[in-house]
Amino acid sequence: MNKISKCPVCNGEKKLGRTIYTVDLGFGVLVVRDVPARICVQCGEEWIDASTAKTLEKLISEARKRKTQFEVLTYKNGFLPLKTKKPAQV
Repeated sequence: MNKISKCPVCNGEKKLGRTIYTVDLGFGVLVVRDVPARICVQCGEEWIDASTAKTLEKLISEARKRKTQFEVLTYKNGFLPLKTKKPAQV
């Protein structure tokens, strides 16, 4: 087992998985489900890579602009729905 796949907290094995990322924005809460992460099978500690972190930072920035009190999104293949389409007018 290489150093990258060993947990620095408990020395357990890290495996690819999914986690839930939650952030308190001060005025509200943002929850992102199914975020890719490395998770220790022994202690449950989680790590996200730099690319995922950058995507989450963009999402947080957009959520701050929307000022929503509570929002839940699902992370899908590195894409997060940063903008929603307005319904078509009849």
